[in-house]
Amino acid sequence: MRTAILTKNDLNLDIKEQVSELFRQLSPNKIQLDLEEILNEENQVTVAYCEDDNKIIGIASMCTYKVISGHKGWIEDVVVDSASRGKGIGRKLINLLVEVGKEKELSEILLFTEDHRLAAINLYSSVGFKLKESKIYCKKK
Repeated sequence: MRTAILTKNDLNLDIKEQVSELFRQLSPNKIQLDLEEILNEENQVTVAYCEDDNKIIGIASMCTYKVISGHKGWIEDVVVDSASRGKGIGRKLINLLVEVGKEKELSEILLFTEDHRLAAINLYSSVGFKLKESKIYCKKK
């Protein structure tokens, strides 16, 4: 089992389908954007993945951006294949993205999870994330 950063050069039809399969487990009702578009070097997104026996069994992404209050990261789309949960894969993915954040000298890394995702909440707390006193608002097109 290994974790790594997914690059545009890594992409092929098989990898794209494996990532799509995982994304459907996370958000079956959402439409996934094309990985080539996501991994475009102008788009400040890092996608971490965990592979076991040539199969991607977990992914997590982090976008980075600069605003007046600092250089920040935002983690999203964290999912581990249902057959591989409970093996520390989510922890490895989050830790890899935190290391990327250190390399980029981010002032903070944010993430969002829904209240019913107790395993995710426990994971994030165990690697040092703290609940921020704030509200997230959303305006969709």
